[in-house]
Amino acid sequence: MDTLSYKTVSANKATANKEWILVDAEGQALGRLASKVAKILRGKNKPSFTPHADCGDNVIVINAEKVVLTGKKMSDKVYIRHTGYPGGQRFQTATEILAKYPERLVEKAIKGMLPKNSLGRKLYTNVHVVVGAEHKHEAQKPKVVDLNTIK
Repeated sequence: MDTLSYKTVSANKATANKEWILVDAEGQALGRLASKVAKILRGKNKPSFTPHADCGDNVIVINAEKVVLTGKKMSDKVYIRHTGYPGGQRFQTATEILAKYPERLVEKAIKGMLPKNSLGRKLYTNVHVVVGAEHKHEAQKPKVVDLNTIK
C-alpha cells in the first residue's frame, strides 16, 4: 500500500517545456536585468523548477547598448581579463566595453549570476544578447516579457 498521497516530480530534458522569451534592456539597470534573466534561464520562475536540470527558457535580450549603470559605475567599475601571457592582465571600464562591444557587458553580468558548473555553462548557451531591436530568432516566435513584472 502506498502511504504517500503525492509524489515529487522532477523535470528533465524531455519533460521541460522550454519557451523563447524576448526581453528589452532599454532603460533597465544592468544588475537587476541580469538577475531576472538568470532566474528565467534557470527556470526558477516555473512551478516545475528542478535544481539539477535545464528546465529554464531561452532568452533573447535586445537593445543591449541602452542598458543603464547607476551611480559612477560607468566610469569606476573595472572589468579584468587576462591574455594568457605573462604580464597579460588587461583592464577596461564599463564605458570602454559599452562603446566597443555593448552586448558583452550584459553577457558578462548574466554569466556571473549562473552556477559555476557544467549546468551553468549549458544554461549560458540559452541566452542571446543583441545590439539593437532586430534579432535573428523571429522563427521561434518569442514571447515578450516585461521584466518589471517579474520579482
